Amino acid sequence: MTRIDHRKAILSINSFAAAMLALYLGFSIGLPRPYWALATVYIIAHPLSGAVRSKAVYRAIGTLLGAGAAVAVAAIPSVVDSPIWLSLALAIWSGLCLFISLLDRTPRAYIFMLAGYTTAIIGFPCVLAPDTVFDVAVSRAEEILLGIICASLTHSLFFPRQVIEVLGDRVNHILSDASAWVRGALNERCSVEMDRERRRLASHVTELHMLSTHLPFDTMPAPLKTRAVHALEDRLSVLLPLATAVEGHLEALEANGHPLEPDLRRLVGEVREFADAGTTISGKQADYLMQACVALEPAIDAASDWPTLLKTTLLQRLGELIRALQDCRDLSACVYDPSCAPMHLEPPVRARSERRLHLDPGMALLSAVACVLAILLCCAAWIGTAWPDGAVAAMWAAIGCALFATQDDPAPAIAKFLVYGAVSLPVAALYLFAILPSVDGFPVLALSLAPLLLVIGYLQGETSGASKVLPFIWLFAGILSLQDTFSADFGSFANVGLSSLAGLAAALITTRLGRSVGAGWAAWRILRSGWRELAGLAQAGAAADRAAWTSRMLDRLNLLAPRLALASADGSLVATDALNDLRVGMHVVDLQRARPAIGAVADQAIGRVLKGLGHYFRTASSGRLNVAPLELLGDLDQAISAITANPPSPGGRAGVVALTSLRLDLFHDVPAYQPPSEGAR
Repeated sequence: MTRIDHRKAILSINSFAAAMLALYLGFSIGLPRPYWALATVYIIAHPLSGAVRSKAVYRAIGTLLGAGAAVAVAAIPSVVDSPIWLSLALAIWSGLCLFISLLDRTPRAYIFMLAGYTTAIIGFPCVLAPDTVFDVAVSRAEEILLGIICASLTHSLFFPRQVIEVLGDRVNHILSDASAWVRGALNERCSVEMDRERRRLASHVTELHMLSTHLPFDTMPAPLKTRAVHALEDRLSVLLPLATAVEGHLEALEANGHPLEPDLRRLVGEVREFADAGTTISGKQADYLMQACVALEPAIDAASDWPTLLKTTLLQRLGELIRALQDCRDLSACVYDPSCAPMHLEPPVRARSERRLHLDPGMALLSAVACVLAILLCCAAWIGTAWPDGAVAAMWAAIGCALFATQDDPAPAIAKFLVYGAVSLPVAALYLFAILPSVDGFPVLALSLAPLLLVIGYLQGETSGASKVLPFIWLFAGILSLQDTFSADFGSFANVGLSSLAGLAAALITTRLGRSVGAGWAAWRILRSGWRELAGLAQAGAAADRAAWTSRMLDRLNLLAPRLALASADGSLVATDALNDLRVGMHVVDLQRARPAIGAVADQAIGRVLKGLGHYFRTASSGRLNVAPLELLGDLDQAISAITANPPSPGGRAGVVALTSLRLDLFHDVPAYQPPSEGAR
């Protein structure tokens, strides 16, 4: 016997109570379409109360923006008397809002996405009667805001589930995984499964970021907690590249016939134990291990050979890894109590920060164009044939294009939305022509709707179920058109139902023809975006932002993982290593920062390295080259020689570490670096 999940049951009951409250109040105050309030309750429903309030705020802003835009567009004198020009203006506005929403990959994007299709929902039914647009906009805004208020109240008052609870569990899980990843890197034998698990850190960090955006809307919001999560994201972002860098240096020393010396092997073992200990160990142990790394670093001079450079770089990266792991542990405690932050972490915990994410304006533009074309296709059929309820098709074309625009190929999702929307038609017909004629009074209406809506609310608690019930309830509520006076007309029912499906079909057609892309094509686009940014880092100078680069590149790793799995048949894609690109970018930023502290000769040599890197990655981003040229290897060796010829300095050591790391990541299978002979110095 299947057990009932109490969390899903609570979500379902809360949603049903909110829907009935919204419907009752809508009837009582005489709203013309109270069913929009009912649909809104289920559209913003979420298992986390903070997420409900977050969606409620964004939906309210988007609704008001869309309603105001519809009124503004319809009031333009040049379009008010021309249905064709008015339709074009509404279509372009919807596409513009969609474009803007795709340039913000946080829940805030909901504002502009909603503003776009709310304008369509309000504006298109008024195209043939523009003088009614103000009344329609006001009533639609009232109906949606009523649903938002009722949903926010019920999900906040009755058994609310806090975002901080889920976020805390995710943080603990991520830290446990991170410790295992560090331990795996220090074992010098990383399995394919461990490598796959470590790369999931990117998706974990992105999930953490999305959860944290709802944290300010929790019942007991705390701005410092949100900032602590953002600071934790920043430290987690460097953990994966540092762990793989340490692993690479250990392997390189072994491959060059230089096994670890006893003192270094003992230190690596202690760091492994430090990673195993988890949060039970104090920060003093991290300080001790970092000091041990500094004590073992060999001196660097003109005679330093490749193993010496590798050992220096290994110890430098190992110290950074220890610091990053301990910072992640300290920041995980700050998520619950920001006042417990160690002194060196107080600035990032108290500072406002925003995670940088990968954006693709080109794909956003394609999505906007597909949306505009789908709307215009429906408008042409509607106005050209005087199709009754044809405005509904244009409205649903805008909704269908907007909801799935973030996907590489939105067509399958739109097709599923169309199918589950079609399933709602016979259910709506059953209610409209068989059940509702016998209903007398609101209590009986609520009782008749309860079996269906309670099941829908329960299924909405599942990730897989939510994508099925949303189109069902959306079309069901719209086609049922519950109002204070009952009327059932089969012609109107059929017209609205077919128009809704026609609009979704138009969205499917234009998306399939002009917007759908394959996983391989999308993966190459993401990779090339990273290479273009790498070329920019090589020219950025000391202003290069390491945190922004790691954040954006880690997000690209998260986006690439599922696409590379789907495009596994593409051999050239399999050969790419975005994690290596992430490390290269970090080394480039470190090299830029070290330049002011080295001599003129070394600075010129580093300038040639950065120029070569910029040229290589710009060429790679155009698809013409994917192997680093040997000229760049020569420039790297000359730069290493130029820095090591100078007197020792912290800036010089940082430059050598960055150059050595670049050489290893770009040319890991070439002969070892050789210091210049005595006569050549």
